[in-house]
Amino acid sequence: MTIAPIDRIEMTEREVPSLDDLFERLERMPVPEGYKTEIVEGTVFMSPQRDTHWEIVLGIVEQLRTRYPKGRVKSDVRFDFPGNLNGFAPDVVALGEDARQNERGQWDIEAIEFIAEVVSQSTAANDYGAKKRVYATARVPVLLVVDPCAGECHLFTQPEKDDYQSHLTVAFGRPLDLSATAVGLELETGDFPRD
Repeated sequence: MTIAPIDRIEMTEREVPSLDDLFERLERMPVPEGYKTEIVEGTVFMSPQRDTHWEIVLGIVEQLRTRYPKGRVKSDVRFDFPGNLNGFAPDVVALGEDARQNERGQWDIEAIEFIAEVVSQSTAANDYGAKKRVYATARVPVLLVVDPCAGECHLFTQPEKDDYQSHLTVAFGRPLDLSATAVGLELETGDFPRD
């Protein structure tokens, strides 16, 4: 669900909201239980968190935990990315050993080694479009877009400018080899449910 482009929110002409301002406003809004809220290129998006979505996220997190210690795998935690008003809460993030929080308590995006986004019908355009471009711009080395409707995983590596130079598609049920990436493991997809 799209709430409103930020430029339509009533503000004085000189007031330019920061991501912190926008998220503070969102916290005061009656966001329905079970919805995730993100700001993508200045537009607020809310998407429902379904069982299928959660089972895939949990499956990825459990496998990453064999390689990443507690505290370095995050889910639905806000990260501020480059560009105009990009405050994302990726479905899964794996942080490198040098990950640190800044004075505001946010994790440094340079330490991100892996992001997984599980597509929902309402936000698929963001996952395959704007968010993918922003992740490439931020030089996130490994992006996994999991599409339960299509029953596919899309692995993007080798970020350059605002795109990824390598794209591999793997059907659910086949292993996804991440051993040559910073992640360093093989991700099993056989238990990922379909929509």
